[in-house]
Formats: sequence, structure tokens, C-alpha cells
Amino acid sequence: MDNLLVNLLSSLGLSGAAGLNAYVPLLALGLLDRLGYLNLASSYEWLASPWALLAIGVVGLLDFVGDKVPGVDHALHTLGGWVNPVAGAVAFGAQHNLLGDVSPVLAGLVGLLVAGGLHGARTVARPVATATTAGLANPVVSLTEDVTSVGLSVLAVFAPLLAFVALLVVTGLLLLAVSRWRRRRRAL
Repeated sequence: MDNLLVNLLSSLGLSGAAGLNAYVPLLALGLLDRLGYLNLASSYEWLASPWALLAIGVVGLLDFVGDKVPGVDHALHTLGGWVNPVAGAVAFGAQHNLLGDVSPVLAGLVGLLVAGGLHGARTVARPVATATTAGLANPVVSLTEDVTSVGLSVLAVFAPLLAFVALLVVTGLLLLAVSRWRRRRRAL
């Protein structure tokens, strides 16, 4: 596959992962750069600094725990309306070989839209789990989102085509959940 296409699919997978959990792909990019598995674009090398990794890890851990607590999860999703798209823009643009061929503004916008769209769909779908299970399914749904974000991040770096396919499946499932929720609302 063409290098630009591989990097594009990888960037799409990483920005999609950021739509589910803003911190996982950023942490993955920083760690993988630090370990020599990939090279970040020069303007994103700060992601691999020890302080950035520590900050992303701590905030990510707080988000991981907080997203399992009813009420706190809603506040985090509201904040995530800003954080997740920005993380998606960073994750999309961080690929070393992508920015030479694609405008950084365009890369940021695409990452912002992918992560923002996925985060928006999950924010609409989450109340369905809350309403139908009295909030009992929220920790399970949250953990599923986290595991999916980790999976998408790993696939995006090591198997970009599979990451893109997985992103399409996740997007389809979220759209299906939102569609079912809207139909049920109209029926009431």
C-alpha cells in the first residue's frame, strides 16, 4: 500500500480512538515514539516527553475511573465534547510521514471531525444504556469504550487497514444504537 494511504488509515484509526477515549491514543503515540516504534512529526514530539506522558497518564487514569461513576461520567462526557476532538486532531496530525503530504490544518480538521463525530455519537448512545439499565451498564459500556480505544490505537499503528475497518464497524454500531434510541423515543 502507498505510504500516504497507510499513514492516512493509521491517522483515522488514532483519531477515532480519541473519540472514544482522548488519552489512550495520545499516550500510545508518546510511548511508541519514546520506545522507537514510530516517529512523531516534529511539532508533536512533546507527546513523548516524560512530563507529557505523566500528565496524559494521570489525567487518563482519572478519566478512566471517573467515567465508571454515574453522574461523574456525564460531566466527563460534557468536557469530552472539547477534549476528545482536540485529542483527535493531535492524534491525526502526529504521524511523521503524513504532514509532509497533507496540510497540518486539514489534518487537524479531519482528526477533529472524526474524534468529535465518534464522541458525539457515543454521548448520544450512552443515555440509552443509562435509561435501559438504570445506570448499571455504564461501567461496562465505559470499559468497552476504553478497550476499543486501546484496540483501535494498537491497530492504527501496527495494522492500519484493520484499524480503519474496525473504525467503520464501531461507527456503524454507534449509529445503529442512536437510530434505535431515536425510534424508541418517537414511539413513546
